[in-house]
This record gives sequence, structure tokens and C-alpha cells, in this order.
Amino acid sequence: MSIRRAFADLSVGQVHYAECGDRSAPVVLLLHQSPRSWAEYRAVLPLIGAQRRAIAMDTAGFGDSADGGVPASIGQWARVACELLDVLNIAQADVVGHHTGGVVAVELAAAFPDRVRSLVLSSTPCTDEAFRRARAQRPPIDEVTPSEDGSHLAALWQKRQSFYPPGRPELLEAFVRDALKVERVEEGHRAVASYRMEERIGLVAQPTLIVRATDDPFAAPHAAELRHHLPHARIVDIEGGMVPLPDQMPDAFARTVLDFLATLP
Repeated sequence: MSIRRAFADLSVGQVHYAECGDRSAPVVLLLHQSPRSWAEYRAVLPLIGAQRRAIAMDTAGFGDSADGGVPASIGQWARVACELLDVLNIAQADVVGHHTGGVVAVELAAAFPDRVRSLVLSSTPCTDEAFRRARAQRPPIDEVTPSEDGSHLAALWQKRQSFYPPGRPELLEAFVRDALKVERVEEGHRAVASYRMEERIGLVAQPTLIVRATDDPFAAPHAAELRHHLPHARIVDIEGGMVPLPDQMPDAFARTVLDFLATLP
């Protein structure tokens, strides 16, 4: 199944998205982690697109999407995602978010509840005061100092290597390509760290699936915390899943999403 790519003119400028599937089918909006792009879902789009209209957007300021010079925040990224739904004449979507994308999905559901039918929160952090304190004490996740000999590119690779499956260098290459396109590589992580999810998550009433990638040290511990705040949600484990879950295990990821959507009225 072919992937269609296009730009939409939104408040921040041009925002890029990719899609698969019948345009008359129910919509699944896919939101990526930082500092990735829609390409995180390149292998997932055709799988979900076989049953739905699957749309993966580049978050404002990432991939090929403009940021409009507006300060990065989870609230801003959710507003831009809603603008994309408006421009595409999509009244309601099932929203899937991975890592940062899951945090954006929470805000999208809280701020625009009539536009979100359901949520899939994959490897999504649960941010609160304790999370913010811990994050403030840790060094930058992906930031490296540019060097004349290019050794900073290897440093960027090595920072992520332990969180990626061995023998899959193409996954790290995809990460590095996306990271190099972002002007401020830590911006997504900072936006997540400053988001006051504890004040917003109580507004989420939509059916919710929490996907736990069992070998993702950043996200796996947060599944139970999210479940505490979303008592109507259920947790599904993807065994062996790591930080790049959607492009590491696209079949398992797509099947988990579609199985959940099939249970909805």
C-alpha cells in the first residue's frame, strides 16, 4: 500500500504529514516521539491503513514541519494537531502517541475531547512534580556538542545505542537522520518535562489503551502510573519492545492498535 505525503498550511506554517488508506475510513492519527518524525511510523502506516485512514504527522518543529517561531510546548503541539484535523475536515480521530507523542495525545484528548474518540498511549511518560524534579537533575538526553571532526555524530548514536535492539543499525540511522533535522534537539524532552499532566489527565474520559514496551526503561515503569490516573484504561505488553517500538516491531504495534480499535463501539 502506497504512502501519500503532503503539507497543510496551518498557523505555524507548513506542517507535513503522511497517510495510508481509504480517505473515507475512520481516522487514526499517529504522533511520534522526540526528536523523531512521521518516519517512525513508516512501516506501521500501511498496516493500519489496510483497515483505517492512518495519518502520521510531523509535530510542529520536527521532521519537515515548521514551528512558526512559537515556543515549544505540549499544549502548542496539541493545538497544531487539532488544526491539522480541521484542515483535513476530520471531525474525530482515534489518536495513537508514542513517548512524546503520547503526552501530546493526552493533551489533545483533554483540550479537544470531542475530536478524540479513543487513545493509545505507547511508552508514554506520566509527568508530575516528582518527574520534573528527577528530569531537572539528569543530563540532556540527546544533546551533543558539535565537533569539527564529526565525532559528535558518533556520540549522538552512542547515547541511544543501549536503548535500541542489537543488530538493527537502520533504526539508529533513522533516529540520527531525524535528530539532525531538529534545530534544538532537546526541545521535545524539555516540553515533556515541563508539562503538568497531573492537572490535565483527569479530563481524559475516552477509551484508552496503554501499551507497555517491556524493554523500554524510560516508559515501562510509567504504565502503572498512567493506569492509576486512567482507571478505565487497560495495559497491553509488547514483549521485547524498546524505545523505537513502532519501527522496531511494526507488526506487533499495528496489531495491538487495531485489536483495541476493534473493541470500540
